Amino acid sequence: MNVFNQTGRYFALLAKVFSKPERHSLYVRQIFNEIDNLGVKSVGIVTVISIFMGGITTLQVAYNMSNPLLPTYLIGLGNRDTLILEFSSTILGLIMAGKIGSNITSEIGSMKVTEQIDSLEIMGVVLMFPVLYVLSVFFGLIGGLIVGPAVGAVTATDYLNGIQYMFNPYYVTYSLIKCLVFGFLISSISAFFGYTVEGGAFDVGTASTRAVVNTNIQILVWDLILTQLLL
Repeated sequence: MNVFNQTGRYFALLAKVFSKPERHSLYVRQIFNEIDNLGVKSVGIVTVISIFMGGITTLQVAYNMSNPLLPTYLIGLGNRDTLILEFSSTILGLIMAGKIGSNITSEIGSMKVTEQIDSLEIMGVVLMFPVLYVLSVFFGLIGGLIVGPAVGAVTATDYLNGIQYMFNPYYVTYSLIKCLVFGFLISSISAFFGYTVEGGAFDVGTASTRAVVNTNIQILVWDLILTQLLL
């Protein structure tokens, strides 16, 4: 019964998030502040993780292509599709749920701010997540370009040919849709747990943990749903 009560309360607060703001100028200014706090400051960790994951994925694809009949440009293709379809959207979403989600929950839980502030958090994350996705794909491909030729797994020419081979633009559209959904889940669920927390500092920490766990579960569930619907 508690689950149904929490779900109802979540949607009730969510409805207020999209209510008309009292001061549009303040609303727009605060959205850009949240974009900076929650999105721009995450560029560094996204870049580092994506470079390493791009390099690791390239090596794994190369080591599993021991058959000499398979062209080496498929290594670049494998890394490209892995980044576009799954890593830079879903896996990055799980990582950002831990970083951004816990920050939102802790901030709102500590300050007990209004639902309008919740909407600012939501807009900041939703608007920045597709940008972080594009950066992740780009730096992941760069990571593969650096690591692959450096260890002799693939030449730079074959790798570049692979990332251009049979490119399907719809894969990017599909992943951008996932990013918008994941960004909304991260911000709204984290804001809900922060807004409904009661007690002291210990309870805020507990709420942050619960927010991250619930967000990760919802991301995986919606990843399955969207993949079934869109692919």
